[in-house]
Amino acid sequence: MGTERRGNFGSKLGVVLATAGSAVGLGNIWRFPYMTGQDGGAAFIMLYLLCVLLLGLPGMISEFIVGRHSAANAARAYRRMGGKAWGIVGYMGVLTSMIILGFYAVVAGWCLQYLYASLMGELVGDAGYVEQYFRSFSTHPLKPVFWTVAFILLTHWVVVRGVRNGIEKASKLLMPMLLFLLIVIVIAGCSLPGAAEGVRFLLAPDFTKLTRGVMLDALGQAFFSLSLGTACLCTYASYFNRQTNLSRSALQIALLDTLIAVLAGLMIFPAAFSVGVTPDAGPSLIFITLPNVFQQAFASIPAAGYAMGVLFYALLSLAALTSTISMHEIGTAFFFEELHVSRRQGAWVETVACCLIGVVCALSCGAVEGLSLFEKSILDCCDYLAAQVLLPLGAFLTSIFVGWYVPHEVVKDEFTNWGTASSALFSVYLFAVRFVCPLGILAVFLHQFGII
Repeated sequence: MGTERRGNFGSKLGVVLATAGSAVGLGNIWRFPYMTGQDGGAAFIMLYLLCVLLLGLPGMISEFIVGRHSAANAARAYRRMGGKAWGIVGYMGVLTSMIILGFYAVVAGWCLQYLYASLMGELVGDAGYVEQYFRSFSTHPLKPVFWTVAFILLTHWVVVRGVRNGIEKASKLLMPMLLFLLIVIVIAGCSLPGAAEGVRFLLAPDFTKLTRGVMLDALGQAFFSLSLGTACLCTYASYFNRQTNLSRSALQIALLDTLIAVLAGLMIFPAAFSVGVTPDAGPSLIFITLPNVFQQAFASIPAAGYAMGVLFYALLSLAALTSTISMHEIGTAFFFEELHVSRRQGAWVETVACCLIGVVCALSCGAVEGLSLFEKSILDCCDYLAAQVLLPLGAFLTSIFVGWYVPHEVVKDEFTNWGTASSALFSVYLFAVRFVCPLGILAVFLHQFGII
């Protein structure tokens, strides 16, 4: 590492936008809307908000405490505060982030391809044509690989410039652009005939649809949406200064993350209802259903349909980039500090490793036969391993670590900024991180495996 120093965020706005950018991604704009559609609309959103308060905020603050107190990469942070045994949690977070970046970049690459296809007018046709277009592209031996590597290299280009000049500057540019595009598409979608039914579906709760499964889905979505368990929040918090109010920052980030998720629903459902598409189209919503929805919704004004498609996939690409930047930074910080190399060299180690994972994941979607495990593509296996095993396990161990192992005085000092911030909610936070978070995460974990 030589004399090269660790970076740090230069402003409070940079802290919020960069950390919110790590949470805002395809999970908000893709996963949240289709889960809302499947689980009954506004009733699901209300449960989700409750879960953010009970599970998300304490979990975020806990990772912030570990990161800022240690001022180191995730592996070293847990090792400094808990010894070699607890250091495993940090190493697991680094590994998880590399796996996620590898397969996430494949889907992000699909977004870039669809942005290009929208610009070229290649997505014009009936539902059958759009479905065939996706299958043809995703199983092509070269195109998905090209876009996957391109997206990782784009991410590398931002991260290698450092925390303040790369990540913070990019976040200050990308997050306002993302919000602007969201609002433009929401306004356009809500102005369509019949769009009011979609707005009503999203905002009017139907409590008769609430089941135990829906409650656990809401808990899981809150958990995944806020990037808990990836070591991302811990890594970003290592760049916070001592004046950063951790609880206030966590609340601001959670509110911004939730706002974007709800806006994503307002972007998708009014347009879908206006052309009679069911709100529970599932994971295929983005790449198969929506291109045709935009064509039908703006059939009388083809130019508007064209613009909507371009704006939508530009939005998805921006959202994906804010997340891949944070995933990349986890590994970059780790290699930079643990291998004692320059930040640029650490970033290249992370980039090469994630490109290898991404290429295998891209080829496993049909381009190369035999790239599968347990009758699933490598991409699906990586998704399953990260989302259903490593993330819940990492978040569970972090809550146990901060709630029961880290000295009470250390936790309180970080929570209250060494007595300069209010301690009124500290006892509530401590109870949540000791009891509510572990039990909630355990419920999600067991639900993923069908045990409850």
